[in-house]
Amino acid sequence: MGQVATVTSKSMVTIPARIRSKYGITEGSKVEFVEAEDGIHLIPLKTLRELRGAFKSHDKAVRKAIGELEREHREEARS
Repeated sequence: MGQVATVTSKSMVTIPARIRSKYGITEGSKVEFVEAEDGIHLIPLKTLRELRGAFKSHDKAVRKAIGELEREHREEARS
């Protein structure tokens, strides 16, 4: 079941405590508002420090993908 918050006169919204706790949203956290067909999604953004090691089990695939992207960018830059 969803949580309800009220928009203030200054267009501010307080994220309910249960949601903040569940998703690790603390003071200074960044969130992204993403528009979708069914409404607006609020996505908590992680810092690079928080992401460190997140893809360790996929290290080889991630490095390969990064290499492919770098090659594509170089080719596009030459065009």
